[in-house]
Amino acid sequence: MTTEATDQIRDLNAKIVRVFGDLAIDKRRLPLTKLDKRGIPAYVAEWVIDTLSPGNEELTKEKINKIQEWTDRYLPGPEDANSIKNRLFNGETIKVLTSMQVEVELKRNKQDRVAKLILLQIFDGLIADGIVEKYQDLLSYGMWGVAELTNTPEGVEVVSFKPMQAVFNLGLFKKARQEFTLKEWMSLLLVSMGYNPLMFTEDEQIYLLCRLLPLVQKSMHLIELAPKGTGKSYLYENISPRVRLLSGGNVSPAVLFINNASGQWGLLARYKVVILDEVQTLKFERPEEIVGGLKGFLANARLTRGGLHESSSDCGLVMLANITLDTHQQPTASPLVAELPEFLQETAFLDRIKGIVPGWKIRKLSGDSFAKSVGLKTDFFGDALLAFRDNLEIDQICARRIQLTGKKFKRNEDAVHAIASGMMKLLFPHGVVSDEDFEHYCVRPAKQLRQFVWDQLYMLDAEYRQFEKDIQYEIMP
Repeated sequence: MTTEATDQIRDLNAKIVRVFGDLAIDKRRLPLTKLDKRGIPAYVAEWVIDTLSPGNEELTKEKINKIQEWTDRYLPGPEDANSIKNRLFNGETIKVLTSMQVEVELKRNKQDRVAKLILLQIFDGLIADGIVEKYQDLLSYGMWGVAELTNTPEGVEVVSFKPMQAVFNLGLFKKARQEFTLKEWMSLLLVSMGYNPLMFTEDEQIYLLCRLLPLVQKSMHLIELAPKGTGKSYLYENISPRVRLLSGGNVSPAVLFINNASGQWGLLARYKVVILDEVQTLKFERPEEIVGGLKGFLANARLTRGGLHESSSDCGLVMLANITLDTHQQPTASPLVAELPEFLQETAFLDRIKGIVPGWKIRKLSGDSFAKSVGLKTDFFGDALLAFRDNLEIDQICARRIQLTGKKFKRNEDAVHAIASGMMKLLFPHGVVSDEDFEHYCVRPAKQLRQFVWDQLYMLDAEYRQFEKDIQYEIMP
């Protein structure tokens, strides 16, 4: 690295700390503590580090030992579950760092709220009065925090709960953008995602940022196709408790939509973004029912199953798939979706996908690909991104300014508007953007991601060939 590049990183780090204060964190701290190897998301690990050693000064060996000793004491591993239960059995009161979700049971002979602490293999815990009322997110996707547990004749009870909490103000976040150049802001976003921007070209940086689109934009449904080793799932595993990644195992209509037997809504109703990782390896139960349900969900944001229940959801669905590349690092399959499960290649399903992220255009990750400078704390960063879903002003700007030309296909237009709006929320959240930057960083990527979908439809189904093959647009003043 040149002296000039080193100076630029140092100056940007100082600016980030000055603008964001204690919401900034040196991303090198996490791998130094080895907490990323403890099976917890980055947003939890960074919270632990900052709680025990606030600030961004270098972590000494003593501080690292302090953090590791704390996690050894309060963060249980799978092998610790029985030991903790035995301590509870012996009358101890125990504090643990854990994820917790609460389910409400309204049965004829039993009406109760049940705490589920999966790390401890406790699925029927009692919960003290007031906790659920204070932390409503426990009822939807669950929360991470420090739970105080005790044993009672009726079972294990959560007597207190202190969640991780980030303070977020959308107005201050937009104002902060004014302090940075576009290049600096892109670097800040990428470091906050966990990447080292110096290791990627500008085009690769834009494709990496496209992975954030489902967080800032409601009902943003994407497919990313890439070879192994490009970190497709890395971001989603670590960004927010409101994002759920499914990797391996069975996927059923009950898991995605609703369990008709219990009436419990599935993942698409309870989370903001759901990711199906390595979609070729997932086992889909009753695939025809899943695809039928997904078509309705992708088209109109409605969740239903068998007509028994119905609800709306603005959850984004992302499907990640590995594909084969040739010696020139280009996909070998034609069409691109040929390596997906057959039922996902149906054009009526693909049509409803907003865009395909060309992950094969992103280099494989190495040790140098990960963040080595100051970024935003992951819990704050995730909350900031999700807050933009309800910011409709930028959606309206993009719908007004971007006009598709020629014989227009409505879903192409909707997808380009949505993706461009998402890119503007990411890169120009303060709403100030030149015409040139708007076209280059917002509209061009939107057209490209949707064009990949349109190319598949054009190749697979003659019905779509009544429209122009290339999506064309003009930008209005």
